[in-house]
Amino acid sequence: MDISSQLLLLLEVVELGSFTKVAEQRNVDRSVISKHITRLEQDLDVHLLNRTTRSLSLTAPGNEMVKQAKLLRTLLNDTRRLAQNYHSEPKGVLRITSSALFGRQYVQQAVTVFQQQYPDVDVELRLEDRFMDLVSEGFDIGFRIGKPKNSSLIIRKIARNRLLIVASPAFIKKHGEIETIAQLETLPAAVYAAPGLLIDKFAYLDANKEAKQLQLNVGYKVNDVEMVIKTAVAGNMLAVATAQMIEAEILEGKLIPIMTQLNLDDFGTFYAVYPHRNAPIKTKLFINTLKSIIGEEVPIWEQNIPGFDNMYGQKIDKLSPS
Repeated sequence: MDISSQLLLLLEVVELGSFTKVAEQRNVDRSVISKHITRLEQDLDVHLLNRTTRSLSLTAPGNEMVKQAKLLRTLLNDTRRLAQNYHSEPKGVLRITSSALFGRQYVQQAVTVFQQQYPDVDVELRLEDRFMDLVSEGFDIGFRIGKPKNSSLIIRKIARNRLLIVASPAFIKKHGEIETIAQLETLPAAVYAAPGLLIDKFAYLDANKEAKQLQLNVGYKVNDVEMVIKTAVAGNMLAVATAQMIEAEILEGKLIPIMTQLNLDDFGTFYAVYPHRNAPIKTKLFINTLKSIIGEEVPIWEQNIPGFDNMYGQKIDKLSPS
C-alpha cells in the first residue's frame, strides 16, 4: 500500500472511529489495518494516533495528516469524476445507499433496468434506514425522505410521499366507524420507532385551516415499516402510513383508508442526494432510470390506493387558489 492509500486509510479510521469498524467495512482482519497505520507512521517518522483499548485520538501531526488526506480524497474523487464524464457510455462502480423499503421496492428495480442498459457499470447497493455520510463512506447517490441537513450535497426531487390512515376490516368491525380525532387517538396504533426516533405524531389542518397535531395511542413500536403495515393487516391496530408503504393491501381489501376527510400534511418528499454538482454521467443516468419507473408527477405507488386524489385534503388543495 502506497502512502496515498495509507493516508486515505488513516482518514477512514478517524471518520469511523476504530480499526475494527474499518476492518469490518473492508472485510479484512483488524491487524491488517493496524499494520498499515503503523507503517505510515514509520514512513512519515511521526506519531499519528494515540491508541488505547477503548479509544483513538489524533496527535498534532496526525491532525495535519488527516487534513491532507481530506484534500487528497477530494482531488482523487474529482479526477475520477472528470474522467468518467469523458466516456460516451458510463463505466466503473456506482455505489448507492437507500432507505430499506424504498430500496427493495424501487431502487432494486432501477438497478436491474440500468445494468441491462449499461452493462459496464457495477452497482453496489446498501439499504440502511439511517442517513449515511455519502462523502466519508464513498457513495455516489443516496435516496431518502426529506432534504439532507448537509447543505453541501446536491439534491434532486424524486417523488412526493403522502400520508393516509389505514385499518383492517376486522379492526373497524371491532371498534366501529372511526369518525373523530378524539376517537382515533384512543385506539391502539402501530408506529415506526428506532433509537432516538418515534414517529407517533402527525400534522393536519382542522376545519378552520389551523395546524394541529394528531397523537397516536402507541400499542406497538417496530423499526421496520413493513412490520407496521403487516400489524395493521393483522387487525389488532391501526396505522398511519405513507403511500409508498402500501402495496396491494388496499386493492385486496386487507386494509381500508379511514378518516379520509382529514386534511393530513404530507410526510415528506423522496430526494436523490449526491456530493457534486458535476456528477458522473452514471449517477445522472441512474436517477433518470429510477424516475422513469416511479413517474414524473404522480408516483406509481399512489395507483395502489383507489380514489387517493380525493382523500386527506388533496381535493381541497386542488380547488384552492394556490
